[in-house]
Amino acid sequence: MQHSDRLTTMANQIAAFFGSSPTGGRGQDEGGAKGVADHINKYWEPRMRSQLMDRIRKGDTAGLSPLVVEALPDIRLPSRRLEQRTTTEAQERGLEAPQV
Repeated sequence: MQHSDRLTTMANQIAAFFGSSPTGGRGQDEGGAKGVADHINKYWEPRMRSQLMDRIRKGDTAGLSPLVVEALPDIRLPSRRLEQRTTTEAQERGLEAPQV
């Protein structure tokens, strides 16, 4: 499975959770697309968010849940500096290098 496929699967699982009820099992304002964006912003590494957004910029939304696509304007792009730092740390630990 390619890294972008894993990101798609993960994003769709998040969308399934937050799309399953109006509040996504959380506070009243955290359901739907807002819940998806908040979760991705809070828990995804900067390089993961960058890879998802790079894919979207290329027009590739194939396989993404409509709720993920709706959340895109609220997903924050990390600064290049932060992304480089997390990439370097991951490489030092022997983790997979990002596919940017």
